[in-house]
Amino acid sequence: MAIAIIILLLIIGTVIFHFISPWYFTPLASNWSAIDNTVELTFWITGFVFVAVNLFLVYVLFRYRSRPGLKAEYEPENKKLEGWLTLATTIGIAAMLAPGLYVWGQFVKPPDNAMQVEAVGQQWHWSYRFPGEDGVLGKVDTRLVSENNPFGIDPSDPAGQDDILIFSNELVLPLEQPVKMLLRSKDVLHNFTVPQFRVKMDMVPGISSFLWFTPTRTGVFDLMCEELCGIGHYAMRGRVVVKEPDEFERWLARQVTFAQTQSRTAGDAALGRAQYMVCAACHGTQGEGNEGLHAPRLAGQDLWYLQRQLKNYQQGVRGTTEGDVFGGQMIAMANLVSDEQSMQHLLAYIGSLPEPVRAKADGDLRRGQQLYRNCVHCHGEQAEGSFHMNAPRLAGLEPWYLSRQIVYFRDRVRGGHPDDFYGAQMSLLVQSLRTEEDIDDLVAYINSLQPAQLARRD
Repeated sequence: MAIAIIILLLIIGTVIFHFISPWYFTPLASNWSAIDNTVELTFWITGFVFVAVNLFLVYVLFRYRSRPGLKAEYEPENKKLEGWLTLATTIGIAAMLAPGLYVWGQFVKPPDNAMQVEAVGQQWHWSYRFPGEDGVLGKVDTRLVSENNPFGIDPSDPAGQDDILIFSNELVLPLEQPVKMLLRSKDVLHNFTVPQFRVKMDMVPGISSFLWFTPTRTGVFDLMCEELCGIGHYAMRGRVVVKEPDEFERWLARQVTFAQTQSRTAGDAALGRAQYMVCAACHGTQGEGNEGLHAPRLAGQDLWYLQRQLKNYQQGVRGTTEGDVFGGQMIAMANLVSDEQSMQHLLAYIGSLPEPVRAKADGDLRRGQQLYRNCVHCHGEQAEGSFHMNAPRLAGLEPWYLSRQIVYFRDRVRGGHPDDFYGAQMSLLVQSLRTEEDIDDLVAYINSLQPAQLARRD
């Protein structure tokens, strides 16, 4: 009787919790109400079976409870009962599967007027590509991926020259426009998921998969990878911003094409030298840095990373967070090279500077090596950095500067801006460094690394 009462209370509690639970679907923001309907139907069918089976169990426990003189009757087979159970189970499974198969048939047949957009997954960020005026996406090949061609677009394919490239985790789409998302992975298995749109699909290396949806309301919606893709999987987040069609067109017109990225002329170090004179006041004439002025070393750092940070300062992604005093000072300096060509000249000059002698850092190297295990996946075995992982070189950074940036990430002074996607990932990862001793040991180990060859990547 006690067991029967417990099961009955569990049935009642489960049903009540289902109806009052705060954890349920996010509000629908696409055309896929049919997916919600199929899930609701599944809930009702499985819920009915759950209640019916457990109520039957309560009845059996009560009806056939142990009593003096009551004996069990052995009946190994009951063809009539088995027949009814098989029929009921078949109907229930068919009722759950049929709507799902019907919706899946619609899910894999995008309408003819669907706009094509390519989403590219990579550890651990997103990027996107729109077709240009010709309406056709150019051919791609992972073997062509480089710093100057991160999408791996085939330069010999005329269809790819006007492709519009989005180097950001934020995807902007127009309201009430069907969208066919072409899904591609550069490295490992990822999954493209937008819960508010009720869409998700695996991204398999070497295969182009797809899905489609129609955004039905404006707003900002979460984009997630729901496939375990490595140590930074949980930080692989993005946003889908749905705007009115005219706002979307204005946004799209401001983006760069593949041809534009390839036509940029290389920077001239001689011209960049004059521009660097402003930087030299803090960072040193040879880019060696100055701890007294809180200016980090520039010589030897990846030029693609320096360019990204300059643009972050220009756009307010860095230097505007409370507590980032020194970053705030950099905003005015970064805006002195606001045009693309001036920035390339400056970077070319910085790239010509010799790498200065390293400072020494004290700490437990053995313990620091253990702590570095989480960093190695992006920044490399020798902290040499990786463009493909969006991870800058750490080897050679001054210990005081590296320590301060770790603290900034930990305290969300860096990585707190909504557009600082890579900073946000770092903020999550450094939470494992609990004490100042952890930071000191990690910095000491990074400082001890000596990459055999560090080709300056520009």
